[in-house]
Amino acid sequence: MTNNTGNIPSPHAEKALRSLGENLRVARLNRRISMRGLAERMGVSERTVSRLEKGECGVGIGTLAMACLVLGEIDRITHFLDVASDEMGIRRARQNPPKRIRECRSPALNPTDDHGPSRAPEANSHGMAF
Repeated sequence: MTNNTGNIPSPHAEKALRSLGENLRVARLNRRISMRGLAERMGVSERTVSRLEKGECGVGIGTLAMACLVLGEIDRITHFLDVASDEMGIRRARQNPPKRIRECRSPALNPTDDHGPSRAPEANSHGMAF
């Protein structure tokens, strides 16, 4: 199977990359930035911008980040798959909480240490000890 995105075995991933590339192209055009202008601002060739806008898989993530930066959308990269909004991850964590938590003993808190008696960690305003 030959495609324009490279060698990705998943049609879903190919479609997502093509969609991402098209979204980048539309964002560039809406901002009235030429392909050459975007390439210059990103520090890459026009060919690289073209490949990015076609959704080719060989374009690096750093190139995508620079495109988002130039287009004023770097926060979309920053918040991509943010754990606070990862509904599936949150749901799974609630369904299968860890069975036990292992404590790491700090040498300063070890009662057999020669540095003095151990003391309990202080709690913050939320009741969490550090």
